[in-house]
Amino acid sequence: MENIALADPGAQLSVWSLFISASWVVKLVMIGLLCASVWTWAIIVDKLVSYARMRLALNRFEQVFWSGQSLEELYRTLADRKTTGMGAIFVAAMREWKKSFEKGAKTPLGLQTRIDKAMDLALTREMEKLEGRLGFLATTGSAAPFIGLFGTVIGIMTSFQAIAGSKNTSLAVVAPGIAEALLATAIGLLAAIPAVIAYNKLSSDASKIAVRMEGFSDEFSAILSRQIDEKVAPKA
Repeated sequence: MENIALADPGAQLSVWSLFISASWVVKLVMIGLLCASVWTWAIIVDKLVSYARMRLALNRFEQVFWSGQSLEELYRTLADRKTTGMGAIFVAAMREWKKSFEKGAKTPLGLQTRIDKAMDLALTREMEKLEGRLGFLATTGSAAPFIGLFGTVIGIMTSFQAIAGSKNTSLAVVAPGIAEALLATAIGLLAAIPAVIAYNKLSSDASKIAVRMEGFSDEFSAILSRQIDEKVAPKA
């Protein structure tokens, strides 16, 4: 009988039993934090894969772009495809280039400005894709510990009310309620720590990719500027 009595407290302090015996407010907090943790990991995996694909696409495009292939031929190859990264910036610039000359571009400054705006817009769209859902990681990393702490405070208040009602302050009575309360904080940290680490890592990766695309945009703008001077300036 002693062995059975000793086993009961351990069973009562298992994670599942603590969750079941928690109040409905603490349960909602725990479930919300667990859902946030699952969504956090889904975002992390998706971003790691998409960033790896983006870096590969950038490397491939740079290799083709600087291989000496003509801009017109490269544009015809990419125009009807779904492009990302540098490819999207290149297509946006070349599309504006061709539209302007079809309509009879007359001033180099106006044409250069339109092309730069087209590339800036394409770059902004690519950055929005890269940085999409990173805000959720930042929010989870900053808010999850406090949400878990809220569940802990509610759990401790409930435990104190139970202690007052039973008029028994022994450790056997206090421990389960305190453990239920602390479980909410633990789940909050479980959601917050990966979110903070991933946000810092992914933000850094996105910034590095953005720098590469901005560098290409500036280089391509200079290339087009020279060609604009050759084609438009003499007609002015």
